[in-house]
Amino acid sequence: MYAEPGIIRKIIEETGDTWALVGLSSNRQRAAYGVAEVLRRHGKRVVPVHPKAEPVHSEPGYARLADIPFPVDVVDVFVNSSLAGAVADEAVAIGARAVWFQLGVVDEAAYERTRAAGLDMVMDRCPAIELNSLRLRDERGARLS
Repeated sequence: MYAEPGIIRKIIEETGDTWALVGLSSNRQRAAYGVAEVLRRHGKRVVPVHPKAEPVHSEPGYARLADIPFPVDVVDVFVNSSLAGAVADEAVAIGARAVWFQLGVVDEAAYERTRAAGLDMVMDRCPAIELNSLRLRDERGARLS
């Protein structure tokens, strides 16, 4: 498991609402597009980061994290594992508070570097799935109270 206990809930509920999705484009067939929709429904501002820098969901796109002219809370990474470590390093450089590597994106050295830099990190997980799991657990807990 690539997340310390409680870190998923902390990132989703407490870290902030501005999420940069690296790899998000206007291609509706890609997983990033669907995850962006889920995050938006849960009140997150979703900022597309893609070499084409195209707008997605009415939000302007940026070619690189460093091009975003405002603070980013969470960097959600949808690129190949071989590229993900460089993205995590960029997230540290721009002052992001957390990094999230999507399902199938694994770079243990980047995980260690990012955590050592003081950022929260989740790896090989999907925030859309986790949001639904948290909601279901909270609903069950509320019914048990």
